[in-house]
Amino acid sequence: MSKPQFVYVSYIETSPEKLWEALTSSEFTRQYWFGAEIRSDWKVGSPFALLLDGEITDSGEILEADPPRRLSYSFKHQKYEELRGEPISRVVFTIEPFGSLVRLTVLHDGFVEGGKYLGAVSNGWPAILSGLKSLLERGKVLAIPRAALNKGFDAK
Repeated sequence: MSKPQFVYVSYIETSPEKLWEALTSSEFTRQYWFGAEIRSDWKVGSPFALLLDGEITDSGEILEADPPRRLSYSFKHQKYEELRGEPISRVVFTIEPFGSLVRLTVLHDGFVEGGKYLGAVSNGWPAILSGLKSLLERGKVLAIPRAALNKGFDAK
């Protein structure tokens, strides 16, 4: 039996370099990740943090950084009590040229069977990545409500 994981593939009209910048620059993430700021120096072994309204919501460590092809970091949720007990997970971004487009594959794994975090991730990532695609292609982000990030678990 395979372990629970989330995989999302999208095709974006951009360059691998621009997509890498959008994934690693707080200037970009604040625009498409519902105001979240991403912090790291993107060196293997360095800390990673995601901040929302000045509060660390998720943290981890850079596992792999091969610009502009592949980025991976561990991911531990900090904000909601319901998710704090979940194990550390892993996010992997694979960036591949695809004709005039770029294929972005996001793999988020390391979930426990029956845990709440996979549900939250399965709702959050599509909203985040749709905003990323829209920003890179049209220069503006879709008006997806921030509540989309919280669907899939019962955070009160």
